[in-house]
Amino acid sequence: MVSRFSRRGFLSGALAGLTAGPVLAEAPGQSLRPMPRPGGVATTAKVASKTSVPGAAALIEAAQLGGRVSFAVVDTRTGQMLEGHDAGLSQPPASVSKAATALYAIDTLGPKHRFLTRLVATGPIHNGVLKGDLVLAGGGDPTLDTNALADMAAQLKAGGLREVTGGFHVWGGALPLVPAIDRTQPDHAGYNPAISGLSLNYNRVYFEWKRNSNGWKVHMDARSDRYRPEVQVARMQVVNRRTPVYTYAEKDGIDHWTVASGALGNGGARWLPVRQPELYAGEVLRGFARGHDIDLPEPRKRGDLPGGTVVARHVSPELPVILRDMLKYSNNLTAEMVGMASTAQRKGRVGGLGHSAREMNNWAAETLGMARVALVDHSGLSERSRMTAEDMALALARVHRSKTLKPILKPFDMRDDNGRVDKSHPIKVLAKTGTLYFVSGLAGYASASGGGDLAFAILAADVGRRERAGNGARPPGARGWNMRAKTLQQRLIERWATLYGA
Repeated sequence: MVSRFSRRGFLSGALAGLTAGPVLAEAPGQSLRPMPRPGGVATTAKVASKTSVPGAAALIEAAQLGGRVSFAVVDTRTGQMLEGHDAGLSQPPASVSKAATALYAIDTLGPKHRFLTRLVATGPIHNGVLKGDLVLAGGGDPTLDTNALADMAAQLKAGGLREVTGGFHVWGGALPLVPAIDRTQPDHAGYNPAISGLSLNYNRVYFEWKRNSNGWKVHMDARSDRYRPEVQVARMQVVNRRTPVYTYAEKDGIDHWTVASGALGNGGARWLPVRQPELYAGEVLRGFARGHDIDLPEPRKRGDLPGGTVVARHVSPELPVILRDMLKYSNNLTAEMVGMASTAQRKGRVGGLGHSAREMNNWAAETLGMARVALVDHSGLSERSRMTAEDMALALARVHRSKTLKPILKPFDMRDDNGRVDKSHPIKVLAKTGTLYFVSGLAGYASASGGGDLAFAILAADVGRRERAGNGARPPGARGWNMRAKTLQQRLIERWATLYGA
């Protein structure tokens, strides 16, 4: 681990030269009167002229989303909020909250931080025999995969280990065990796995099925691009029914699944969540060790991390690389693990997911000025999280000069009038999206040739429809609602680029 940079250092570049008053001013309920900024972009066929740009209220009305739409757009050079609409309204951010999590992790852990997974021998090794236990110790690495465990088993072989006289233990206590990120989600949602300090393949297991003369052949494995090790810690049974499609139960440390035969067809595959992450990793490592003629006992969980000698290790990529992928693929497990690891670093311990989210809220208020943020997780998966567009946009403006977040944000595709991606569009956007049923958010930076960046946040939600929809199958109208929300996001960005010279 490297030293973390201080709050003062984190913000000094971002705040240098910003005007103090307007940055913290309360946003009005309706759009501010437009204040065009000098040096704006030239008018093109794809960006309307200032005289014809539609009003924000008209754009929102045309989107026909129902519910509430809030936004804020801020000049990153001055910190002044240029325009807002219900900007102080608390809205569910969905995965937009991952942008705040990325800032929390970089500030707390440091940009050079790497996660370490170890194999620890608790006793001496003589003539290839370990007189003690072997412990697979997780270090909170969200990117640990099957290939990494294969490499660690190869390290054991290269070190001459042949036999273990004690036990083979797995330890995930670097982070508390969380059975699921959000208990309101379906059991089979691969984006809602368990969390532990020892996690493998984003805590997902690959379920594959194929019809044969006797019904269906099913396979559960921890596959990667190099290996397909079969596992027994997660098991599947095909049951003659149509619904429910899946059922789940835990028994004796095993994930027991059933699947409805009426839903299978002739064949297919999908990722399912893992609820026994430590044992899952231990079983896969044991299989690779066996392939090197190293006989390990069946893995057992342990509650403490013993001292000993590190006989194999895996080091993760640096934190910004992990966060870039987290933002690109909107990976929930990564967000929760790096968020909880940050809290453990900041406070010396982490009591659970809710505790960690509250600590991140405190950090965001102290460091970014996000006084009204109320997240209940680090990923945005829960519909109970809240933030304001004003807080988010101002925070993005504050960190802009530090070049902390912008380089790892994902490009947001601008589209032509036919809905096709327009790579030649004059406005370039780097942002984080957020989507739940009847919830859509976007926050980041917009720029165009010859101009600076605008920091913005757009949060749209029809909370009533969202509550009625639940988290099951996609409800009627959700797809169309989401498409209209994304169209509104682009239209608002085009408006701001025209008026304020992004």
